[in-house]
Amino acid sequence: MQKKLLLILNPVSGMRFGVLYTPKIISVLSEGGYDIFLMMTSKRGDAKNWAEKYGKDFDLIVACGGDGTFNEVVSGNLFGSKKPLGYIPCGSTNDFAASIGLSGDIPTAAQNIAEGSEHVFDAGSFGERPFTYVASFGAFTRTSYATSQNFKNIVGHLAYIVEGGLDLRNLKGEFVSLEAEGRKYEGNYIFGAVSNSTSLGGILSLSPDAVDMNDGKFEIMLIKQPENAGQLNKIIKAITSRQYLGCDMIEFFSCSELTVLKNPSGGWSLDGEFEEGADNITIKNLNSSIKLIY
Repeated sequence: MQKKLLLILNPVSGMRFGVLYTPKIISVLSEGGYDIFLMMTSKRGDAKNWAEKYGKDFDLIVACGGDGTFNEVVSGNLFGSKKPLGYIPCGSTNDFAASIGLSGDIPTAAQNIAEGSEHVFDAGSFGERPFTYVASFGAFTRTSYATSQNFKNIVGHLAYIVEGGLDLRNLKGEFVSLEAEGRKYEGNYIFGAVSNSTSLGGILSLSPDAVDMNDGKFEIMLIKQPENAGQLNKIIKAITSRQYLGCDMIEFFSCSELTVLKNPSGGWSLDGEFEEGADNITIKNLNSSIKLIY
């Protein structure tokens, strides 16, 4: 008996290769024993709504797009039937895919789903809203939702943020207060991330040795406001060397749950999508909540 697969495709993700390769994706998954039902998104929220509403009728739900598309499918699935998922990454950064080693070649990624086995990962909840791998605020993250997709495609996500971000004139910290495991962290931070990933925005990376994506814990990074070029150089050196623990300009620790006592005024980015946030909001690790086939 053929298994049923819901393919949710974002036609404008990244360089729009998902649309170009749609016939090949369908062919590969069909040869893998699936009856395919294709739905193409036209606006934000479509992928979440469809995964939640229709997921129960399928054996597997596959997201084809970027991190935002995958975030929506994960969110809808967590609120819905909690079915196994597949991910064909074709966005502009694909942080989650890079962290777990998914192929960037679209036909290969489809083939890996057709022939793959189940792997389990943590997700997170930001209040009532799920996220896949990162909730972040500050200098490097605003560009992820404020920059047009076409512009990111032209200049590259990394080049754009480095060119406009690592300059004292552009680095304006926000006062944020967090509490985790009985300890309070507060101050003016230019960047903060609650993550379950080795790659953040195509800019910051964590050592795979420091990240277990199914251990029930987040890695927390808070970068303090630099007051002079020397402090900025310390931050840049820590980022490029990934030696965060030895830098006095960076708070770096792990926890399973934290409370945002004072919310950043600029809001948050959840997997690249904007979230307003609020004071006294809780961020929780959802251990082993993503079942991914590859």
